[in-house]
Formats: sequence, C-alpha cells, structure tokens
Amino acid sequence: MPTREATAFAPASVGNVAVGYDLLGHVIEGPGDRVTARRNNGRGVIIEAITGTVTDLPLEAESNTAGRAVQSLLEATGAGFGITLTIEKGIPLGSGLGGSAASASAAVVAVNALLDRPLPVEALYPHALAGEAVASGSVHGDNVGPQLLGGLVLATPDRLVRIPVPDGLHAAVVHPDHRIDTRDARRVLDRPFSIDTIVAQQTRLALVLAGCFNNDLDLIREGLSDVLVEPHRAVLIPGFTAVKQAALDAGAMGASISGAGPTVFAWFEGRAAAQTAAADMTKAFASHDMKATAYVSPVDAAGAKLV
Repeated sequence: MPTREATAFAPASVGNVAVGYDLLGHVIEGPGDRVTARRNNGRGVIIEAITGTVTDLPLEAESNTAGRAVQSLLEATGAGFGITLTIEKGIPLGSGLGGSAASASAAVVAVNALLDRPLPVEALYPHALAGEAVASGSVHGDNVGPQLLGGLVLATPDRLVRIPVPDGLHAAVVHPDHRIDTRDARRVLDRPFSIDTIVAQQTRLALVLAGCFNNDLDLIREGLSDVLVEPHRAVLIPGFTAVKQAALDAGAMGASISGAGPTVFAWFEGRAAAQTAAADMTKAFASHDMKATAYVSPVDAAGAKLV
C-alpha cells in the first residue's frame, strides 16, 4: 500500500559563501522549514495552511515556492494523484538564510516519499529550482542545492557537486531583525562590472574550492572574501562593516553577507572560535540598534530529511 503522508524538514542555508554568487552554498544547523504532504484524489496541489514565522504567503500553488516545486515534480513524474500541503515556516523571509528555498526543498523531499517510485535526491533539484524561482525571480541553486544534499555544494543550473569540507570547519551566522527582499538585493547588482573585478572574484572562488579539495585552510583563508557583490549590498545592512570586522577580529577565515542579506556569516577553524565570534558579531549589530540571533554550525551540516 503506498505511503499517503510524509513530512520533511529542510535547513536554512548560507548562499553565495562570499565567492560563489548564485553557485555556492552550505546549510546550517538550527532553523528550517517543515512541510507535510498528503496524497489526495485530485490532480493538482492544494496548500491547506501556512504557519510559523511567516503566514502571509500565497496559498495558490503556482505562486508559492513549495506549491510550484511540487507542481513541477508531479508533472515530470506523471503522478496519478494530487497533493495537499501544510507548510510550517521556521526561517524568516528576506533573511538571507534561504527561507523561500527551504519550503521548496522540504516539499519535494516530502512528496518524493509518496511517489510509487521515489527519485534520487539529485533528481529533485530542477523541481526545487522551479519553486525557488517564484520568490527570487531567477533560477539559482545556491540555496536549494545544499538544502537537498547537505554540506557545501556547488550548484550549476543543471548539476550539483558536493564539495569536501575540511574537518572542524564551523560557521558563525548572525541574523539581524531586518528584512531585505531578494529581488531588491539583486537589483543593486544591475550594473557593469570590470573584467579585473570578475577575475579577482574568480581567483577567490578557485582558492576556496582548491582549499576544500586539498584540505588546505590557508588557501581558504586567502580566498574567502567577496570583491564582486558585497561592496554593492553592504549598504543595505545597517552595521555590516562593524559586524564583519568583529568576525575578522575574532579570527575568522573570512566573513561576508549570507545570500541576499541581511544575515552575516563567517568561517572558523573550530566551534569555540565561532561561538566567541557569534557573540561579538551580535554585539556589533546591537551597537547599531539591531537585535540579532546567532547560530553556530558545522559547515558540513545535514541536508533535508524526512521526519
């Protein structure tokens, strides 16, 4: 007898990771979205309820990241049933933590468990992407990729590559009580960039990837900085310069904006250093009248799962 109901959890994520705009991301332990999917006798997707940190999201499936992702999955697999979804939001929207993507990722993982022939997790990627595009207005996998696979992931438009993470690498991730719409954050990048800036950013991405594959922390430390996107988005985040400096003063290998912001992340060689820095970064936001919530997580954290 086929499974008729399943619930999945997808964790928050750090998009871009300073050097991989729209390409590189990793998940973090702690916040996430939970989606329950039930088979129904129809042929479409019904969103029954949305609860949690955000409730004023569209109930129309085609306008909701989870709903659109499931529509795409059902269409591709020719499933002979409909789906009813309930969504529990644990990630604030406009936070830079992959909140819109997490609903899509959790939804496809839950619905995949209801299929007569479930797909490999990598095959869920294009459907989660279709959902994410509803919110961001573009197709980019730096959030849904790591949410599906876990850890650090290179996400091209049609491929996911799991990147090895050196042992002990931790992230301090600090989210201020402030919202930035992803579309607005992308709009500030609608400008020409010099070839020198692009090459400098490519160099940094290459150093970080080489450092991960070779377990060379010095290479990662040399590369983990954003000269392409951060200079234009930093002005959207009150206190960003002070928060980044607090992370660097605490020994960060690098620090930058998570996704579209306003969350700021930093990488450290161990948990203790990340915990110290998270407290300092939170204080730096407070000095600019910004309340903030801090998370400390292994970079190589687990991805979406059935619960």
